Amino acid sequence: MKVDRLVSIIMILLDKKRIGAQELADMFEVSPRTIYRDIDAINMAGIPVRGAAGVGGGFEIMPEYKIDKKVFSSADLSTLLMGLSSLSNIIKGDELIHTLTKVKSFIPDDRAKEIELKLNQICIDVSPWKGNSNLQTYVEIIKAALQENKVLAFEYIAHRGISTVRTVDPYQLVMKSSHWYLQGYCHRRNDFRLFRLSRMSNLQMQEETFALRDYQKPTLDVTDILEALQTKIKIRIHKSVMDRVLDYCTYEDFSPAGDEYYIVSFPFIENEYHYDILLSFGDKCECLEPKHIRAEMKRRIHNIANLYEK
Repeated sequence: MKVDRLVSIIMILLDKKRIGAQELADMFEVSPRTIYRDIDAINMAGIPVRGAAGVGGGFEIMPEYKIDKKVFSSADLSTLLMGLSSLSNIIKGDELIHTLTKVKSFIPDDRAKEIELKLNQICIDVSPWKGNSNLQTYVEIIKAALQENKVLAFEYIAHRGISTVRTVDPYQLVMKSSHWYLQGYCHRRNDFRLFRLSRMSNLQMQEETFALRDYQKPTLDVTDILEALQTKIKIRIHKSVMDRVLDYCTYEDFSPAGDEYYIVSFPFIENEYHYDILLSFGDKCECLEPKHIRAEMKRRIHNIANLYEK
């Protein structure tokens, strides 16, 4: 049972007079049975939630109840504020500001300094150092389209730089590894696709609405898939690029090769992306084996050199 879901349900019940079990289940993508268990847990925590049957029924906090600020520990409040504050760096909107204000209202005066200290011990900022200035605008357009079930249209730079025009039914806004993605049903492909926002241009919300389809969330944890595809190659690097190579492997993959160099067991897939990674290290990296990857690197470097010969 997730504490964040319980806290979210409490906040919703405080904000709304009454809400049904099915509506909560849809909101958190769990079963109604799970919601009933959550309500029991909230009641056991000392917050009286009652249920009303029939049309217009649902759950509500008893009107005369005033929530005790001591329900949340300092650690609870610090965690909530940390998560909400990190979201505020990338998602703008009055609803988030209102939620932050509500959570801060639970902080007792005698614990304010303690909670502020804990909050400042960890900073989570997933926004890029520098990026596409349109991203925040695009996020807001997609959020509006998600709320209103409106179709989106945009130009998209796909694999190998191919430019296409897409119309998409939006289903989910995803942030993965500091990049925004849109998961939606693509009319061009007649299937669900994941689109990176930084590769979009001329994003517009259409007047056309769409009916929801059966939807499966995208697979975001691809660790097992990558491990099945990856092989280890042997590269020799200069110590000056060690920090960058460590973005793709661990210290255990390094073996000293003199004072200035390391031999690295480097995870590699034979595709454009991974060849570009090796090329990005410039003359500070040499592929030693296998021979066919070394030969391919030599061919690509030769083509780059020819480009500058012309």
